[in-house]
Amino acid sequence: MTRRDIFVAVGASFFTACIALAFQQKAVIGSSVYDWNTIPAHKTAVGEVRSFFRGPTATLDELEVHVTTLNPGQASHPPHKHPNEELVIVKEGTVECLVNGEWKRVGAGSVIFSASNQLHGLRNVGAGPATYHVINWSSPGMLARQSQQ
Repeated sequence: MTRRDIFVAVGASFFTACIALAFQQKAVIGSSVYDWNTIPAHKTAVGEVRSFFRGPTATLDELEVHVTTLNPGQASHPPHKHPNEELVIVKEGTVECLVNGEWKRVGAGSVIFSASNQLHGLRNVGAGPATYHVINWSSPGMLARQSQQ
């Protein structure tokens, strides 16, 4: 085996690894429009959810948007925390959200920000459905750090 053969083999291996890595990465989300009427609603045990998109952007490891509708008296899940930050915009209904250890009641048009690694939760306390938009984002490097833990 000559030096040239080794160089070609190493180069080919590197090129193949780069191509494989490129195919594993999700496409970057660009400017887009998502029509409410084209996003299917999936029934859940507590209401329904519409998943608009989830993937990397030019500046974030991941951006995810979904809309949850909770039936009266329901919560999507117990209070929890996670490294990513989250923004919730209430579209309709009355909800209580856990913020800084305190449950706060808010209605349509309200905005709820959950900081990184802060315990938070949300429940429908109204007589009708409560619908809210959820925007989650992961800053550069955060997903890699999460997978190492």
